[in-house]
Amino acid sequence: MITIYSTPTCVYCSSLKKYLQEKGIEYKEIDVSRNQQELEKMVAISGQMGVPVVDIDGNIVIGFDREKIDELLNL
Repeated sequence: MITIYSTPTCVYCSSLKKYLQEKGIEYKEIDVSRNQQELEKMVAISGQMGVPVVDIDGNIVIGFDREKIDELLNL
């Protein structure tokens, strides 16, 4: 399961989502600009206020780190 914590204005979030779509990978998106509870959860699991934060089966990736994401998804 892939969860992306993002905001609508985040360029890196958009690039990340486009990248995953091109690879045919499904994900759940959470807009933390509209959900304070999810924002707090994102900060708790990542220690970060910035987006994107990606949760890939419990592995947390900060930002659009393509190398780390590819590694976790075996791409």
